[in-house]
Amino acid sequence: MTTIRALFRWLLGKPASLSDPLIKALDRFRNPEADTLELIRRLVAVLRPANRRDDAYVERYRAMLDRIEADAELRAAFCGHVVHFLATRRLVTFFTDSGILPGTGFFSEWGRIIGNRLLPEVPDERRLKDCLHVVFPHAGDWRWLQEIPQELSLRFWELMTPDMALRNIDWRGIQEQMLDAVLLLAHRVSGLGVESELMRASTNFDDDTPRFVALSAEALDYVTTFRSALNDNAQSADDGSQLLVIADQCAETLQKIRKRALTVGTSLHLSYVLTRSEQSIERLRELVAILGAGQQAETHAGAIRAWGAFAHAAFIAENRRNSLRFYLGQLSSLLAVRVTENAARSGEHYICDSASDYRQMWRSAAGAGVLIGIMALLKIKAAALHAPLFGEAFLFSMIYGLGFVAIYLLGMTVATKQPAMTAQTLAGLLGDLRLNRSADLEHLVDVIAAVCRSQLAAIGGNVMLALPVAIAVGAGLGYLNGAPVIDAGKGAHLVASLDLLSWALPHAAIAGCYLFLSGLITGYFDNRAAYAGIGPRIARLGWLQAVFGSRRAGRIGVYIQDRLGGIMGNFLFGCMLGSTGVIGTILGLPLDIRHIAFSSANLGYALVGFQFDLPFKVIVWAALGVAAIGFVNLAVSFLLALRTAMRARGVQFTHHGPLLKALWRRLRQQPATFVMPPRQPVDDA
Repeated sequence: MTTIRALFRWLLGKPASLSDPLIKALDRFRNPEADTLELIRRLVAVLRPANRRDDAYVERYRAMLDRIEADAELRAAFCGHVVHFLATRRLVTFFTDSGILPGTGFFSEWGRIIGNRLLPEVPDERRLKDCLHVVFPHAGDWRWLQEIPQELSLRFWELMTPDMALRNIDWRGIQEQMLDAVLLLAHRVSGLGVESELMRASTNFDDDTPRFVALSAEALDYVTTFRSALNDNAQSADDGSQLLVIADQCAETLQKIRKRALTVGTSLHLSYVLTRSEQSIERLRELVAILGAGQQAETHAGAIRAWGAFAHAAFIAENRRNSLRFYLGQLSSLLAVRVTENAARSGEHYICDSASDYRQMWRSAAGAGVLIGIMALLKIKAAALHAPLFGEAFLFSMIYGLGFVAIYLLGMTVATKQPAMTAQTLAGLLGDLRLNRSADLEHLVDVIAAVCRSQLAAIGGNVMLALPVAIAVGAGLGYLNGAPVIDAGKGAHLVASLDLLSWALPHAAIAGCYLFLSGLITGYFDNRAAYAGIGPRIARLGWLQAVFGSRRAGRIGVYIQDRLGGIMGNFLFGCMLGSTGVIGTILGLPLDIRHIAFSSANLGYALVGFQFDLPFKVIVWAALGVAAIGFVNLAVSFLLALRTAMRARGVQFTHHGPLLKALWRRLRQQPATFVMPPRQPVDDA
């Protein structure tokens, strides 16, 4: 009856135009002499989406299963082809490498992917790994494969293993190669016992080394016992429980090292080793589960489920191995969590919770506004030198870079630096948000309100000081020199740079990207300083100790280590701002930057250049341009930083509705909290 119902479902459920190519591809499996690899490749070509708008591939996959299920002869032929094909391939590398970071290292693998794009490698059809690249030749095949529902994948493997098929000679060969893979994975993880990077990251790693040594020995005992059970046709074999216990202990050690790295810093190599080792342990668990399930149940339902889930994920992972975009995403995620954690801690200092924090933000932003007003004039004068392009880029970069470093070291605040930092803090809160607790939602709204008023205070302090300082400096120098500090022509150029209908907003977006990058740079160097122990190493410099003494040298080392991220982030941010226009000139592209604080200072100098004889409409239009530049600066840097931080933490925030409702409720009931800090309750005592 099941077969009849499946036949009717297949006949009535699919139009002929959709099923005809599928029927032809399946009927080719009836020929026992046909090349199985070519048959599978043609079948996948029928299932694959023809274009991005083709979303019927799931239905085609379901129709394929219905067709195989309804035709017993086709099912036997199809099963014979697929299972024999698997059993006659070399599977060990598939089990040990597919979905696991390569042992060659990230940059070597990156070069391999790019090289294969230019000159494809010749697949070895004796290995299943290579055969998968023949069957799924497109680097983006994993995108539609991962959309195939899990139940359909399991149903496919149920069709491949009827009755006692797991005990025939083909499946025995597959099990043998699984056992070889278990041994190789165990040896790979055991090798971590002498990994210098792990010893450096964990002070007590030597105490845990016996766990890694024991894993290899236990894996050998497990494989030996299991093979004996297979040879004796025993119903039960070693369930691998002891092996899994030791594997869990090794994973626990790796997890402790990973947690410690969040405090003392990490490196690309350490993150790589930890990730690859954790993946290898997880693969070891999967293979032991498949082998154990296959020996325990008469129907082998557990083995089928375990194998189906594993095969589905491994096929996708092997295809993704040639996806450059996915691979770059893996590379960036290795250090992203550590970098964003550093930026998140910096972001907490940019949030005004109390009235005193709010006043301090105004003061620090105002101080930065004074320096920015002076830096803007230096940049104008440097441009007037008409130096060679390299010299101009160097001068601009030094003015911006050293100026921002001075602002940072003096404890002042540049408004546009905030979003790249505060976004990390918000991403952490979004990841921890539990909607069933209203207190969590209200706390998030409190933080968002605090971020808004902090940002407004920083913008106000920068702009409200940069503009009048520029006017005062320009007017003062003009009075002392007896001539305007800039002429009307330069003033017209400065006003034109603020025109909303020009390149002002795209240039502001470029600056926003640089602000985002500066946040990552800050986090990276904070991490590097902690991991490499920059402070103690500086303190050991002989000449530094000779000049300042050992105690002061130690304090200097601590000072530099604590501030290295901020120094490098601000300096390199200034270099990016200073060199973009020159790079655009060299390339013949309209590249430049616009920054709200410098734009407001430029408006002040333009007013002085025109001796305040500008039409009111022109001034208003330029002021709107400054405001729009600031909005683009903040929006671009914030959105990029928030997206990066959420991806690094694996946060998939889908509860926008409750959050927006809570924000709207707060905005209606307490709108002032988004501008001013709430009043603190007075203690009557």
